[in-house]
Amino acid sequence: MPAPCLTGLKRHKRTNKSWADGKQKQKKRPRKEGKIDLEEDVAGDSQSLSMFEEDSVEEGSDNESDLQEHKTVGIVDTDGDSDSEDILEASNTDQEQELDVKSQTVAKAPASRSSFHSHLEYKLPETEVEDLLKKKWKYQWDVPAFGMPNCKWVGTGECFLEVANMNSDCGLKQRLYKHWLDVCKTSGSNDFHSSPQRFFFSLCNSYRDILHCNKKPFYRKGLKEDLAIMDAYIMHCLNHIFRTRDLVTKNDSKVGKHWENAKDELLSGDEVLDHGFTRPKVLILLPFRSIANRAVNRLIQLTPGAYKVNVEHMSRFSNEFGNHDDEDNVNTNELTGSVKNSNSQKSSKPTDHQALFDGNVDDKFMIGIKFTRKSIKLFSDFYSSDLIVASPLALLKKIEEAKRDKEKDVDYLSSIEVLIIDHADVIAMQNWAFLSSVLEQLNCIPSKQHGTDIMRIRKWYLDGHARFYRQTIVLGCYANPDINASFNRQCVNYQGKVKLICQYKGVLPKVSDQVRQIYQRFDADSVAEADNARLDFFVQKVFPKIKDSDEGGVMLFISSYYEYVRLRNFLKSQNASLCLLGDYTEPRDVTRMRNWFRNGEKKIMLYTERFHFYRRYKIGGVRNLIVYSLPERKEFFPEVVNMLERADDMTCTVLFSKFDQLQLERIVGTASARRMITSEKGVFVFC
Repeated sequence: MPAPCLTGLKRHKRTNKSWADGKQKQKKRPRKEGKIDLEEDVAGDSQSLSMFEEDSVEEGSDNESDLQEHKTVGIVDTDGDSDSEDILEASNTDQEQELDVKSQTVAKAPASRSSFHSHLEYKLPETEVEDLLKKKWKYQWDVPAFGMPNCKWVGTGECFLEVANMNSDCGLKQRLYKHWLDVCKTSGSNDFHSSPQRFFFSLCNSYRDILHCNKKPFYRKGLKEDLAIMDAYIMHCLNHIFRTRDLVTKNDSKVGKHWENAKDELLSGDEVLDHGFTRPKVLILLPFRSIANRAVNRLIQLTPGAYKVNVEHMSRFSNEFGNHDDEDNVNTNELTGSVKNSNSQKSSKPTDHQALFDGNVDDKFMIGIKFTRKSIKLFSDFYSSDLIVASPLALLKKIEEAKRDKEKDVDYLSSIEVLIIDHADVIAMQNWAFLSSVLEQLNCIPSKQHGTDIMRIRKWYLDGHARFYRQTIVLGCYANPDINASFNRQCVNYQGKVKLICQYKGVLPKVSDQVRQIYQRFDADSVAEADNARLDFFVQKVFPKIKDSDEGGVMLFISSYYEYVRLRNFLKSQNASLCLLGDYTEPRDVTRMRNWFRNGEKKIMLYTERFHFYRRYKIGGVRNLIVYSLPERKEFFPEVVNMLERADDMTCTVLFSKFDQLQLERIVGTASARRMITSEKGVFVFC
């Protein structure tokens, strides 16, 4: 590390000496009325040379424009939306500390600080690091959830929502705030300050980790709510990116101006520590290209016009992520083998399935997005990007490639400060283990320097504490043990946590009145023992009844692939008449399996939740339904139960333990679930 440090220091001195020389020349010129001097312009919206110096080397198209930006500093744009607004904004709202050249002392920062600066400038004591590593969170306050009467937000630490000023500018940069207001007014929203997006932005702006587990998704008639949440986190991401740029450009100006007179103090203090190891600061994880298409297009819409005079590679983005209606367009999902042609006849699938899988459902994608002074560049190199939008699968592939090939790396994940995981429930249906592996790779010490000025890297990055400063926002329509485990163990933000707690009414009214449901509870000592206890209960209590019966039509519904494999192996060992519709059943086998079961040629069918998620078939011939493990998605329960053919001997049996409370309360309701978990009785009947 000594050699890179020395190299970085030399480059730091050369760069700032050239800036200082340039500023001396600028001072000799007479300052005309209506002009802005070099210091002010660099402190505004122009690109930072120290942070973005690789742009001119790596990207030919940006080289000329970046150089032109630095050549024309000091000239005010003649349009109404001039750069002077951003310069004043960087000077006033960001409230940076200024260095006095004569006294070589640092003035105290104003008492009022943005949450951006307060969060990143906090010095984390080692005692707090030890507490964070213990991963014990105490939720000490709660407030009613906006627009959700049966839900409340609970959080650690002090309650910030009670003192939040909903009539303020939200902590946004002024240009972002004004543009957001205009967008809301255009869409017909007249009361922005009491809107869902305004409330959720206040949560995001707290820089706490957030778990929103009851979001109504766009594909289940929740378009308005989904869009409001998306707007809030996109504005939070834009605010973080532009405030980061303002801070860096202002410090560039400070260093260039005061280098000769105060270089020792600049190098020894924390005044100009504003860099991470790499440039990307925001990562958004999404399940499908079609959803990424919605998010990126909305990102562009919410970016003020002055920042998007030009959007590069938009046509390429539309081609790769958009929905195409040409005759040759056929989307294939490799995982499930499902095929959808946009010109096919009207689908018999439920409307929510059609809405979710409409468009490009490829789950392997990554795109870098870079914000220059007046443009947005899509498909930028990851190391020169400000924001990365990706799927967990694509990132995992990159991580695995880097492990196999030492020439490759994923160091662009080392400095992520805001992580958004949207549609977490859909990602869980793909494979939550992929996302968990990605989380483990975030905020690690990079393997290479990547041209970063090490004299400007924040101390907590060098100390390996970056993960304690990362904000993670998880959004989905439900929470499961995997999502909760990642939120509790892999999200260790020193600011604390906020999560949504809900009371559910259940979905039993959607089940046919003719179906009698019998819930049987089995005992398990721990989460680790629950799977074994479930299988033992099935083998001893349930399977003997199936084995002795001559009638078929028995469907076993299983929520996880792991349970599916264990159950399949057991039934095969018993020579059971079996057909399988699981996560990886070949498409050519599906029709044959369904026919065998419907015609009674096979007595037992194993049917997984993930298969139902992707296919949403209505299976014929079901006379006896056994819910081996409850579905995560509550809407699937009435769908599967209603597959039972109307007959006098039809039955529905549900197995559960106290560790299934999350799934159980979404189906039977929170109050009923609590009684069923704590009751001395072990059998419950719903008619």
